[in-house]
Amino acid sequence: MRFPVLAFLRERLSGPLQLAHTTARLFGRNGLQNHAAAAAFYFLLSATPLLLLLSYALQLLGHIAENSVPATILMAALYDQMRLDNLTALGFIPRQAQLTVGGIGLLTLVLSSRGLVNAVQGAFNVIFPSPDKRNLMLSWVLPLIILPLLFALMGLAMLAQMTLSFLAQNNFIGSGNAQLLQTLNSLFGFAMVWSLLFAAYWRLPRQHPPARTAALFALAATLSLAVLLSLFGTFFKLESLRSLYGAPGSVVFVLMGAYFSFLLLYLWAQALYAHGKADITALEKLFLGNTSGIGRLEAFVFGDPHRLLEKYGETHPAGHTLIEEGSDGRTSYFLHTGRAAVYKRTDEGQHQIGSLNAGQLFGEMAYLLNEKRTASIIAQTNITVLALPPHILEELMTHSAPLSRRIIDTLCQRLQQMILVSSA
Repeated sequence: MRFPVLAFLRERLSGPLQLAHTTARLFGRNGLQNHAAAAAFYFLLSATPLLLLLSYALQLLGHIAENSVPATILMAALYDQMRLDNLTALGFIPRQAQLTVGGIGLLTLVLSSRGLVNAVQGAFNVIFPSPDKRNLMLSWVLPLIILPLLFALMGLAMLAQMTLSFLAQNNFIGSGNAQLLQTLNSLFGFAMVWSLLFAAYWRLPRQHPPARTAALFALAATLSLAVLLSLFGTFFKLESLRSLYGAPGSVVFVLMGAYFSFLLLYLWAQALYAHGKADITALEKLFLGNTSGIGRLEAFVFGDPHRLLEKYGETHPAGHTLIEEGSDGRTSYFLHTGRAAVYKRTDEGQHQIGSLNAGQLFGEMAYLLNEKRTASIIAQTNITVLALPPHILEELMTHSAPLSRRIIDTLCQRLQQMILVSSA
């Protein structure tokens, strides 16, 4: 490469670059923007009955506030922090709501909960493809309870945050104490969101990823959401935007915030899936070489095999027997550098039936046919190979149709060659 700096960066950052490239390619191919839009719609549909429930809760809180100072403070905090007087004046929150309205709102919330969770599950089915089927009971019961529970937890955290902000603004408990309590409440909210995302990333995929990996990606997603919501909060607080759009603008901002939040949720979920597939994609590019028709970007991202050699590479001297005929091994190999010879036992002794050059995959026949090794592989020069366990070869063949065709073609040629040697 003509630019040493680029070569250095590619070698040091090959893992993150390959993860980012694989994630972006899968994200676009799976059309996750549409899934995010569907989830945001159901989220907004779920928020609509919440306004009715909020109206009923405010009426109940007003009755309690007549004889309770804490309830009075809580009600004042809600009106001050959420600008409920403006929403009521514009008709978004009815001034009077009967108990039946609250019940209908709760029913609507439960039904929209099912739609939202089904939308998220549908996106995860696309992100994490699997032939396994979900438990029918969980598929029906979980959507009916998860969103009301989620809204309840989020509501409690927001209520505590708004109350503390109101008390601090009016100097009821002192700015220092309020700041400390707000920080603790924010940490609690952060931990709650991380826990929900961790549960989603770990348990929603039907083939569960390692818990530690899911926890790390859930942490990255939570931090990204915190930054996004902070930016949206700052943008929404601009007085010019409030005066221009008013309450309808608030609905638009909620919809936009939900859409971008779900985009981040799916993006990190796709990155979690790509984390387990980055090696497969890199191995495919290496094995297919120039025949894969990759572009310049892919050539740059996947062109350096340094990371793969560190993870799967083995170096052997000339004369080393890498595969012994009749052994039970199932590991496949890719010859990265050097030359090797293929030997077959005959009545006259060991006979060379072929040779292997750099760029060839071998040793896969024992796994594919579920038999013992059919030939011996001996290094003719110093060789460097990539040793691939059976599950890696299986994923490679599932992931790449061109590679599967090449393996099948090579396998047929070798079988034909061995039949000719046996009949000679």
